Amino acid sequence: MKLKTRLIHAGEEEDLSTGAVTVPIYQVSTFKQETVDSNKGYDYSRAGNPTRAAVERYIANIEGAKYGYAFSSGLAALSTILMTFKAGDHFIVSNDVYGGTFRLLNQVFNRLNLTSTFVDATDQDKIRKEIRPNTKAVFIETPGNPLFKVIDINKLSKLTKENNLRLIVDNTFLTPYWQNPLDLGADIVFHSATKYLGGHSDVLAGVIAINDSQLAEEINLVQKAVGAVLGPQDSYLLLRGMKTLGIRMEEHEKNAREIAKWLDNHPKVKKVYYPGLKTHPGHELSKKQARGFGGILSFEIKEKERIDDILSRFKIFKLAVSLGAVESLVSVPAKMTHATLPKELQDELGISDGLIRISIGIEDVEDLIEDLEVALQ
Repeated sequence: MKLKTRLIHAGEEEDLSTGAVTVPIYQVSTFKQETVDSNKGYDYSRAGNPTRAAVERYIANIEGAKYGYAFSSGLAALSTILMTFKAGDHFIVSNDVYGGTFRLLNQVFNRLNLTSTFVDATDQDKIRKEIRPNTKAVFIETPGNPLFKVIDINKLSKLTKENNLRLIVDNTFLTPYWQNPLDLGADIVFHSATKYLGGHSDVLAGVIAINDSQLAEEINLVQKAVGAVLGPQDSYLLLRGMKTLGIRMEEHEKNAREIAKWLDNHPKVKKVYYPGLKTHPGHELSKKQARGFGGILSFEIKEKERIDDILSRFKIFKLAVSLGAVESLVSVPAKMTHATLPKELQDELGISDGLIRISIGIEDVEDLIEDLEVALQ
């Protein structure tokens, strides 16, 4: 079955009592049991809920995985992954990651003696040099956030397997429609499903997809024990959003390609970061390991002192954190999504005060370009 067809029908099970063509919202916390030792598949919604189960079957299907899990946010999903490790373990993390990921590792899980080293993961020699006896996993986000570094997943998976490490990939930016890290050798894939999977700025969610049965048992244990699960109402909204993922991602990327080229030739723009541009250093690798380049990009303006003036002129682009929705959003990573990073680290990574990240929606591209032109001029 082709992906676009699976996006419509994945996760569905026939509702034998009503024949409903979409998964109902099972807004229930507990379920009547037949006996103390038997039930109809569910006993308590923290452990399992039919609407959430449909999401979990769905994400496993479209990521090409055996097991899927749904959580109350992307960071709840990541936290669950981290809780499968133990005190004293060490991670190697790509330095081009979401600021919330940096905060979670450096301000929360470090208290539990889980340590992280951040490196430029496009250079495998740098990763190899940081492997220690207690290193247990390599965590990457590709393309990265907000500078869109592209990491060779397949090549890195060979390195991690040689060293008995887990390879964890954040696939939020490209989604399963454009990229499937498990097929490239990753051990764990997760998403902030709040973004492209939901796609309408109306749900907070996170998902995990894996193939290993032992790891699946560990994830399932933490999910049930900690309880940061996706509720039935949000599960329903996520299922509804994912059905249109294919057509949305195609429109996002179509607009993004045109806008990236336009910005790349604009006299007030210093640099554009988008893997879809042939001048991007990760362009060829992106073509090799993904089927598309996505709908989000960053650009640096020449006059960074004008940043507030530029932001105030937008009419269609909304100044907001998040990304991946049908409407276009604009943000300044240094002061918003990556504000948690120390200034010296921002400077080292190239996250300047003049860097603007735009999540390109599915509006008419001519309107979006006009909005950008008015803001920049």
